[in-house]
Amino acid sequence: MKTDVKGKLESAYVEAPFDVALKELKKEGYRIISLEENAKLRMQEGKDAFISRNGNYVQEAIIYDKDKGKFLTKYPIIIDNAQEATERHKNGDEFYLNDKQVSNAIKKGIAVKFPKIKDYSIPTDKFGEDIITDFAFGKIAKDYGLFLKDAGIKEMPIWFAGLKDKAFARQMWFGRLGDDDGSDLYGDYGYLNCDDWVRGVCLSASKAHTQKISYTPE
Repeated sequence: MKTDVKGKLESAYVEAPFDVALKELKKEGYRIISLEENAKLRMQEGKDAFISRNGNYVQEAIIYDKDKGKFLTKYPIIIDNAQEATERHKNGDEFYLNDKQVSNAIKKGIAVKFPKIKDYSIPTDKFGEDIITDFAFGKIAKDYGLFLKDAGIKEMPIWFAGLKDKAFARQMWFGRLGDDDGSDLYGDYGYLNCDDWVRGVCLSASKAHTQKISYTPE
């Protein structure tokens, strides 16, 4: 585990399969970071910081259901079943969900439904006006959009896997700020078994989660 962000909200990352990384973070007193917390720390550290220039798995997941649609959820459906989900991906399979799991994950207040289009992008100057960015980044959505815009990023793409006959979930990957990546939201990653970065935040800094960070271009 490597700690790269110090302060009220401390952050570290582990490069390992998803289930292994979660265990390592928990052992050291961390939990997986949310999209909002990740965005806050990117603004705090700057666009050229390691946390901004590199992507990682975050707390949120995407639920895929051919009848109900696609949802961004804060429900820890994969986190609570990390070993099983990682093993499924290792075997080239999906982490399929039963009806109860889908119902729990898409309840009002903990999930938001995506429009019925395959892939799309949200203009950074529309953050704070869009239901998806409001849900993903909370009260700092508009500020994060300004931060991305100042970094030369005009839009944030969102990527999806295709729907299947059975409902399934994929963990969200928060893309980096780079020439070919505009803080993308990747809901199509099916490689939990690979050695990828899983980022955590220090549990002792939980009170800092509610603090708003306003962004002012330098």
